[in-house]
Amino acid sequence: MTRQLILATLLGVSASVAHAEVVSPTAVVANEYGEISTSLTGVAGDPVRGAEVMTSRSLGNCIACHQVTALEEFPFHGEVGPSLDGAGARWDEAAMRGIVVNAKAIFPESVMPSFYKVDGFTRPGDAFTGKAAPGALDPLLTAQDIEDVVAYLLTLTD
Repeated sequence: MTRQLILATLLGVSASVAHAEVVSPTAVVANEYGEISTSLTGVAGDPVRGAEVMTSRSLGNCIACHQVTALEEFPFHGEVGPSLDGAGARWDEAAMRGIVVNAKAIFPESVMPSFYKVDGFTRPGDAFTGKAAPGALDPLLTAQDIEDVVAYLLTLTD
């Protein structure tokens, strides 16, 4: 009986994770300080995948602007943004998520891209046509990418 109860509970939890709603970029709710307390996916972030997103030139490429000692095996760390060493001790999860989603909401003078925003900015051009890109824009990162990066940044406590 106990084994069946545990199995039923696990199946229920996995079913709720599988059906977690992803918050669209236009539905993200931040507080007055730009912090986002609610997960964008309802699924816990994977810090290992977050490190991959941060170091991938085709995804977040965070190390192009930020130095991260824990990722020193990856070359070409930038100095445009602050070092992310100790980021997990400086900001809580809601602030970290807000920074990655839309840094300008927390730091108005930031040059950091808004990784989960699709409107309210100058649209990028369509190749070399001199015209704005047609159609809707996708965010730079997916909602789960954001959660993974946040999970990794929260591990950086030193």
